[in-house]
Formats: sequence, C-alpha cells, structure tokens
Amino acid sequence: MAKKAVIAIGGNSLIKDKQHQTVPDQYMAMAETCKHIADMIQEGWDVVITSGNGPQVGFILRRSELSKHELHEVPLDSCGADTQGAIGYMIQKALNNEFRRRNMKKDVVSVVTLVRVDSDDPAFKNPDKPIGSFLDEKTAKDRAQADGWTVKEDAGRGWRRVVPSPMPKEIIELPSIELLVNQGTIVYAVGGGGIPVIRKSNGELEGISAVIDKDRASALLATGLKADLLLISTAVEKAYLNFGKPNQKAIDKMDHVQAQRYIDEGHFAAGSMLPKIQSCIDFVRKGGQLAIITDPPNITKALRGETGTRITPGFSVPPAPIRRP
Repeated sequence: MAKKAVIAIGGNSLIKDKQHQTVPDQYMAMAETCKHIADMIQEGWDVVITSGNGPQVGFILRRSELSKHELHEVPLDSCGADTQGAIGYMIQKALNNEFRRRNMKKDVVSVVTLVRVDSDDPAFKNPDKPIGSFLDEKTAKDRAQADGWTVKEDAGRGWRRVVPSPMPKEIIELPSIELLVNQGTIVYAVGGGGIPVIRKSNGELEGISAVIDKDRASALLATGLKADLLLISTAVEKAYLNFGKPNQKAIDKMDHVQAQRYIDEGHFAAGSMLPKIQSCIDFVRKGGQLAIITDPPNITKALRGETGTRITPGFSVPPAPIRRP
C-alpha cells in the first residue's frame, strides 16, 4: 500500500513579489512547486495537496470593492469557493503537464471543500483576522455601521475589516476525498483552510464570514485520512529558535513535547510559524508518525531526512499500530 501524505502549500508562495502577482505569474510559481510534488509522487506517495488563499481572496475583495457601484459584492465564503476553483485549476494543469513530461499516468482532481466550525467558537467573540483593503477611519466605520463589519486599526497603516478564525471541526467532503486518494488519485482539497460553514439547528449547512487557518485544516484532513505524513511547505527551509535574532538556531528535529515547550517559550510568531508548529503537534498527537516543515525546493531532500524540520511523537504518545495492506 502506498504511503499517504498531505502537503500544505501557502497562498503567498504563489506570489514571489509585488512585480509577479498576475494569474500567469502565480501559475508559473505553482508549476515550479508541482515539480517537487511530482518528484514525491514518482517515489510512490499518494498525495493530497492543500493551500492557503489569503492574497487571492484579497484580490477578489479588492475587485469587488472597486466595482460595487456597478456589480454586487462577493461574500467572503464565495471568495473561498472561487479561489479553491482557481488554485485547483492551476494545480491540475501544472501536475498533468508534469506527469506528461515524465510519462506518468495519474489523475488529478480538485474538491471544493466545506469545513464545519462551531458557531460558539470563542473566535466569533473576538474577530482578529484582517481581510480586504486598508481603509481610512471614516470609511471603515461607515462600513461597520452599514454592513455589520468588525473593523480595527492596523498598526498605523489604516483600518481593515477583521473576521473570526475559528477552529476546524469537520471536513464535510472527507469520505469522498478518502475514496479518491485510496484509488490513487491526486487530490487538491481544503483550499484556503476550507469554506467555513456552520450546521444550523435544522441540520442545514450555512456559509459564514470567517477564515480557517489552512495548516489547522490540513492537520485535521491528514488525521482524518490516517496519513503517514503531514508536510507543510513554507518560505523557509527549516523552523528556527530565536528566529531573526543573532542567536537564531535551525531546528532539525523535535518531538511534539519539545515543540510545545518551544511554543511556551515564545519562539514562534503568531500568524507565521506558530500555527504550523501547532498543526504538526496536533497531527502527531492524534496518531501521525511524522510532520515536516520545509520550503518547496527542499521537499525531496526533506523526505530523505537531509533538511527541513521534522516533528515526531513524544514520549506521552503510544506508538500507532502498524497499518498493513
């Protein structure tokens, strides 16, 4: 039986700099990342790809703001669905082209993925995830009054809308994703952390204005699929202690107990490395055997143990049973 991996790539990784933000630019960046993913697939891994979508959602919201005098604005949950389709299309095209060059026969599909959150999640009482454009104070407060937004001043740079970032609880399409993966299909799912939905008292699903952390959702997906590996692809080759300081030190390997201790000591920045480390801890605590953090060019080397940061179960986690074919 092939080994199973969930690979989480960042939405920012599709945008190299401010001069390369167009859709063709994003595709070229995705095609480069897909070469490294194809290396992994060629070595026998069954792969599920997830991604961030922050910049892409920001572009949709900005277009929506600029055209609101003529067209309806796009709700945040629909922005998530739009970006899942667009990023999934790039992945499908890039991987299909890469497979053709390598004479590999593999199917690639994208699954528009809904992720359930709890309506009583504490995050709804303290929205803190900025989205959309910077606004002047009057415009921001006018939108808050007219549209029920929560707005906050952002470090002297202007005002922005903020939304909750609740914890993911259930991946609605998990059975279908699992079916596809088990038959050897490469799947893109949980794009942008998934489209956040709540389940109403009558059992119906309802989309909400929120943002789910894509690493948290990726860890939940990896756990649900009983994946062997969670690989989080980011902008750095390894995680660091004292990052950005003269005494910074790369982390080659740590167990989840050590990782939690480093979190408690404040080594990882919120909104950056912290959710990645927390997601790796969640995965290995719930039965996963290995999580890796590295950048796209080093995926193959990291799988060989030559680079990247590896997170394994600590002493408080009993060994997971060996799954046999």
